[in-house]
Amino acid sequence: MNLIEAIILGLVQGLTEFLPVSSSGHLVIFQDFLGMNQPGVTLEVILHFGTLLSVLVIFGRDFLELLRFPKDTAQRRFLLLLLVGMVPTALIAFLLGDYMELLFDSTLAVGVMLLVTGGMLKLLTLLTGGQKDINGMQYRDALWIGLLQGVAIIPGISRSGSTITAAIWRGLAQATAVRYSFMLAAPVIFGATLLEVKDMIAAGIERALLINYLAGGLVAFLAGVVAIKTFISLLKRHKFHYFAYYCWAAGAFTVIYALIKHGFVF
Repeated sequence: MNLIEAIILGLVQGLTEFLPVSSSGHLVIFQDFLGMNQPGVTLEVILHFGTLLSVLVIFGRDFLELLRFPKDTAQRRFLLLLLVGMVPTALIAFLLGDYMELLFDSTLAVGVMLLVTGGMLKLLTLLTGGQKDINGMQYRDALWIGLLQGVAIIPGISRSGSTITAAIWRGLAQATAVRYSFMLAAPVIFGATLLEVKDMIAAGIERALLINYLAGGLVAFLAGVVAIKTFISLLKRHKFHYFAYYCWAAGAFTVIYALIKHGFVF
């Protein structure tokens, strides 16, 4: 993995982790299209850590308030809602993670899932934001959002698109939906990073490539910050249909490419 490849993967990871276009799906596509090797475990750890830092930078104050075991009733409720939302995601990852990982070898499956994501994002543009704030949010809302986040383990299904759509579908106000969605992502990214750290220690750190990997992680962090701010801005301006069209175009192109590559289309 040379420096340019590490930077490209860092840029793709950072932008697509938080924009509603599926980071895992885009990594599969870019590696296939550009003939890149699978990134090493060390790079995966650093890229995930970079995107985790992006969330912490944007929502750092919110996390600090939660870690202080807040006395405020609304803050305590928000912490519990985050914990509840993590349950279905963790269960899906534990029970079905190995099966879903098989889809990472199928560019065709990723293309189909991007088409699904486009439909979901188009639905989001048709939904009217609700009025629920944290005090009005129910635990079943958190479970529903966490369930959709778990489904987004499938490459090509957008995590942020799934959770925001689920939240607004359940009547959450837009600001609450965004805050809950991105803060719910942090423990998931952190958990994935910890699992990869174990593998990284077992495989050993590739010191010769460490500079390349750190550059990729830095790019992922900076791109992640830009992506989060762009996401929030476009959602406020009701411009989400652009992402739906993009996912449909990218999905259709990927499906056709995969069919041609495997000899189904001549």
